[in-house]
Amino acid sequence: MGYLIAIIILAICFDFINGFHDSANSIATVVSTKVLKPVVAVIWAAVFNFVAFFIAEYLLGFNIANTVQKVVEGEMVTLPIIIAGLCAAIVWSLITWWKGIPSSSSHTLIGGLIGAAVCCKGFMAVHWSTVGFICIFIFLAPLMGLIAGNIITVLLYWCCRRVKPHVADRWCKRLQLVSSAGLSIGHGLNDSQKEIGVIACALAAFGAQYGFDGLPEWLQPDTITHAANSAQNLTGAPVWIPVACITAIAIGTMSGGWKIIKTMGNKITKITPIEGFCSQMAGAVTLFVTQNLGVPVSTTHVISGSIMGVGAVKRLSAVRWGVTIDLITAWIITIPVSAVIGAAVYGIMTIFTI
Repeated sequence: MGYLIAIIILAICFDFINGFHDSANSIATVVSTKVLKPVVAVIWAAVFNFVAFFIAEYLLGFNIANTVQKVVEGEMVTLPIIIAGLCAAIVWSLITWWKGIPSSSSHTLIGGLIGAAVCCKGFMAVHWSTVGFICIFIFLAPLMGLIAGNIITVLLYWCCRRVKPHVADRWCKRLQLVSSAGLSIGHGLNDSQKEIGVIACALAAFGAQYGFDGLPEWLQPDTITHAANSAQNLTGAPVWIPVACITAIAIGTMSGGWKIIKTMGNKITKITPIEGFCSQMAGAVTLFVTQNLGVPVSTTHVISGSIMGVGAVKRLSAVRWGVTIDLITAWIITIPVSAVIGAAVYGIMTIFTI
């Protein structure tokens, strides 16, 4: 049971880290356009991170959590594999946060699990079709954000073609509160579910090996059935687990991520209130679409693509492509680096448990 408790603690810690690492995604533009002060913005985002729980439980379901459970073949999952994967995800997330690199917490976790599983059981332990499906969206998710940002910006410019610029800016400053809230909900829906899926996977592995009779009542598996499409919902995790995971993200968001906010808010392209609203709305739309598809995408990738799409409407040179290339490089190396760290952590655990 010690491993199981450790996994729950690590998963909730990772959610907290995810919150302050990815808080920049939903508030970078609203801060850089001076719509909200940084402290107010992170509180605003944290509140809507938590609102995501009620939307997932009562409306959309926990599709992403179900996908994450399939990364490692069910019969080959062990508790040490999950612990090593979570440790790798935490290590890489902290490194990228320290360096101010807006990398993907989603892909960090996936990479950590892959590395640990391969080190333990070999390549057959990984469900490669699921991994391939997730990897496609490393490139597809930012492209979706870019296209959505481009289209929404063009439409908004057309709608405001007879409106004075200072009036349009004033409207969009107010609308940014709505788009930021939507993006924060999308962040909560997407990012908390990965850890929910990991905990459910750990419970299943524990039950397969030891049975559930010895577990205390608060750890007994439960089923979330409130959402409209209950057949697609997460099974196996007690009801309090989603609450704890999303609460951890909300608290983490309130801790802020100022280095990444600087990169996301100004280094990719100069953001005005109109462009801030468009990029946030495009990001929110993309995250809701991928949630319904059950794809654990990176909110970092999505909002980066959205900002690029918005900036490109003015002119292609408005996007600082040198910064963009650095971001894409970080995206590509995240899964391999995390996999190596996951394998290393599992190897160290093996040495100390012999």
